[in-house]
Amino acid sequence: MTGSVTVRRQKVRRPRRRYKLACLLMLAAALLLALLFIERLCPYDPNAQVFAALEPPSAAHPAGTDRLGRDLLSRILIGLRTSVLSSLALVVVTAAAGSAAGVLSGYFGGLADSLLMRIADVCLAFPGLVLGLAVAALLGGGLHNAMLALAVVSWPKYARVARSQTLALLRTDHMAAARLAGGSAPQLILRHILPNCAGPLLVTAMLDIGAMMMELAGLSFLGLGAMPPTAELGSMMSGGRSLLQLYPWVVIGPGIAIFAAVAFFNLLGDAARDWLDPQNSGGK
Repeated sequence: MTGSVTVRRQKVRRPRRRYKLACLLMLAAALLLALLFIERLCPYDPNAQVFAALEPPSAAHPAGTDRLGRDLLSRILIGLRTSVLSSLALVVVTAAAGSAAGVLSGYFGGLADSLLMRIADVCLAFPGLVLGLAVAALLGGGLHNAMLALAVVSWPKYARVARSQTLALLRTDHMAAARLAGGSAPQLILRHILPNCAGPLLVTAMLDIGAMMMELAGLSFLGLGAMPPTAELGSMMSGGRSLLQLYPWVVIGPGIAIFAAVAFFNLLGDAARDWLDPQNSGGK
């Protein structure tokens, strides 16, 4: 009786997880589409310095203006696009490079595998943001250099996941059968290993989007990311931190935008994890 109740609950939870993931994916697609055409949603030119400086939120300027007389809502919208698209591009490139390195390392093994994993261990031994700060400081300021610095410190997690999945798959019977059937290394990797590694890697990447946004914003806040006049949420908060006590809307608006975007992508990653992990009993 208990077993039948458990099976019935699992059958109910699975459609709920599917519905939650589908809703979040549709929202993510709508968000990305809106970001691509965000200029049409901006009430003013985000770089136009034509308004009174540090105006409080009003009907004309819902988020107020900054110290240079620019409309904050317009800059927040453009900054949100910069942060989200930069984080997505960074996660895609990092996940692809790290996954490829991990799969090849696990499949072929040998000296290259040992060397690559020791490099990954060195990168993982340092806190990600601290190492990113060091690399970004070495490369110099700028959004592209900040993205490159975070890519340098972020690829080991994907390489580790891909390598562990590859090593586990190499011990299975169907891989042994595929080898006996005469499959070459590229065929085995593309047809058998990568499809089976895709689930954990996809979940890792989706959960990493919010973290990348926070780290990019952190580098920009410290002056090692996007440079003025580029609208980026972290640099906007950095430019207004000295005005926080008297003009809090200069910092609160970009902070709310970062919070909302990170929370959304974390929810999307949790939903993907619940759906792709058959042993996960969450998603009630």
